[in-house]
Amino acid sequence: MSRPDPPAPPGTGAVVDLHDVVATLGQFPALSGATMRVEEGEIVLLRGPNGAGKTTLLRLCAGLVPIVRGTATILGHDLSVDRERVRPHVGLLGHQNGLYADLTVLENVRFWGASVGASDDEVASAMDRMGVGGRLASVRVAKLSAGQKRRSALASLVARRARLWLLDEPHAGLDQNARDELDATVRQAAAAGATVLVASHELDRAESLATRMVDIVAGQVEARGTS
Repeated sequence: MSRPDPPAPPGTGAVVDLHDVVATLGQFPALSGATMRVEEGEIVLLRGPNGAGKTTLLRLCAGLVPIVRGTATILGHDLSVDRERVRPHVGLLGHQNGLYADLTVLENVRFWGASVGASDDEVASAMDRMGVGGRLASVRVAKLSAGQKRRSALASLVARRARLWLLDEPHAGLDQNARDELDATVRQAAAAGATVLVASHELDRAESLATRMVDIVAGQVEARGTS
């Protein structure tokens, strides 16, 4: 497997830098002039009602949504010209878990870890941390519960060593222990230099996790708060 192009070195500017960004879903303007800057190591909560543009913003940062207008730089890459180069360096956990149903948990996590050269020990550590090691390692994803699939996806994210974590309703389907472990993993990743954007309706938990909050209303960044 070929290695992805390296992102900009740490400390060389904002991880996320959006200015007057417009993005559409079909003919609908999902983002209509969004401006936001996020620095390395921040955990930023995106707040807003359904349809406000939170998921679109996360997908745009992952290089999956094209820009119609404005400028967007992620990890030093200009999304208007090289969206593909961003993708190997971000980890997106959306409503879909991004797992191969016909593969086992171990095979999935090992596959994603291989993209950054993760060792077997790193893969095993990621699985154990998210509670999908042991007997679950050899179970095919198609046979897992919703919560087990979510934890397996999070283990894949840990194994990938993503520089930018994009989490859309990350606590969905998790029990209390798994939620606590997720929060601890996110904090540890941020302390090690990763940057995290979280969209969640579970505001009490998400606000306690975040270092800063941003309100998204009608596709725009309306206000900023601090935790």
